[in-house]
Amino acid sequence: MTKVKKEKASADGEEAAGGTEKSYEELIAHLNPISQPLASRKLSKKLYKCVKKAAKVKNIRRGVKEVQKFINKGEKGIVVLAGDTLPIDVYCHLPIMCEDRNLPYAYVPSKVDLGSSAGSKRPTCVILIKPHDEYQDAYQECVDEVSSLPKPL
Repeated sequence: MTKVKKEKASADGEEAAGGTEKSYEELIAHLNPISQPLASRKLSKKLYKCVKKAAKVKNIRRGVKEVQKFINKGEKGIVVLAGDTLPIDVYCHLPIMCEDRNLPYAYVPSKVDLGSSAGSKRPTCVILIKPHDEYQDAYQECVDEVSSLPKPL
């Protein structure tokens, strides 16, 4: 009896992972009010790819505590925040810290996508991408585009 349930659950899990991927518009519907500047669909994909490349060479900081600690220490990079994190009190101080230290930051619509691009099964609400020679072109392109996004008032 138990074995049948496990097989059913794994089959449902595969269907859920493959078939219920949300579109960009559906993800935007669940954003926080503070999610500005929001990356466009194209920029979000570029940021996810850059996170994936940085994760391969272990050059990212993941999570609020770790990112906050290294921002305070003066580490440079791009801060990528998830726009669907609740409660917003968890990470609402990070954009201010980034602005104080002139770090580029942007919001992407999904913490699940952000976590999976970092090679984790867990959703992640904040990632700091550090520069590295191996993915310098992608990193520089992301820095330019994120810096050009309009800052919130």
